[in-house]
Amino acid sequence: MHTLNDLRQAGQRGLIVDVTGDDAVSVRLMEMGLTEGADIELIGFAPLGDPAEFRIRGYRLSLRKAEASRVTIELL
Repeated sequence: MHTLNDLRQAGQRGLIVDVTGDDAVSVRLMEMGLTEGADIELIGFAPLGDPAEFRIRGYRLSLRKAEASRVTIELL
């Protein structure tokens, strides 16, 4: 399995399989729409490489690398 950190080029997509952890961060990620079965696309990176910007459920979401590493995806 891959994580959101494995997406490297703008336009790459994945299907969310799981959000790991049971702490407040993982709960917050799920509240932001990162749930099983959602399609997510990499838009790009900030100039220094962190955070990354994603498109999910019709809106844009920026995630730090530490947060993105918690989201398991299946590459599309």
